[in-house]
Amino acid sequence: MKIIDSHCHLDRVDLSAFGGSIESMLAHAKELSVEEFLCVCIDLEHFDEVLSLAKKHTQIYASVGVHPCETEGKDPSVEELLSLADDCKIIAIGETGLDYFHIEKDSADWQRERFRRHIRASNQSGKPLIIHTRNARSDTIAIMQDEKAHAGVMHCFSEDWDTAKAALDLGFYISFSGIITFKSADELREVAKKVPLERILVETDAPYLTPVPYRGKPNSPAYTYYTVEKIAQIRGVSIEEIANATTQNFQKLFML
Repeated sequence: MKIIDSHCHLDRVDLSAFGGSIESMLAHAKELSVEEFLCVCIDLEHFDEVLSLAKKHTQIYASVGVHPCETEGKDPSVEELLSLADDCKIIAIGETGLDYFHIEKDSADWQRERFRRHIRASNQSGKPLIIHTRNARSDTIAIMQDEKAHAGVMHCFSEDWDTAKAALDLGFYISFSGIITFKSADELREVAKKVPLERILVETDAPYLTPVPYRGKPNSPAYTYYTVEKIAQIRGVSIEEIANATTQNFQKLFML
């Protein structure tokens, strides 16, 4: 059995809680069958660090992009994203998207334009998008439709079934994080029952959103296991079935 953490920020994980090094953290993850990782970029100022991790470890892949909540630092053009993505270890564009929780919708024209540039870079490069959306479901889907976004994943999904269905209709995958283990996530668990198994991914978003049973403690990619376990419980199947399906889905989406 192999599990892939489809979205984590290895450059930001508290290594002191997991043996003090990237190597010890990866070894800890392997103990729970988590063997590959997509280290997701959120700003260009740390892109070299993200790419370096991927180049040093065969089981780590990387993305390039600027998070919708990043208000300082470089805001790349389509051409700059394409140039940075021109590396075999860069398998995705993002994370990108819209966030009206931290940024007021009426003052977020720049955020919507940034999102459009990332979609265009994805379409031109052929590398899938990693999309973040918070309090912006209708605008997110509308821009995806308008720009003809056609490949990628709705990461750390926490929206309703209608949003999931709209993304699925565009060919996107739905990725579930440790949120699905939270007591308050009944609606999200219902969504996880409905998404076709061949379109599900799993992730930690580490160092954020630590799942039960480690809620309140530092998060590690190892804990992707508990998201897989919860989805298996929700759908009434084995952990191995969810692990195998989500691994195959990751490999298919990211053309590995």
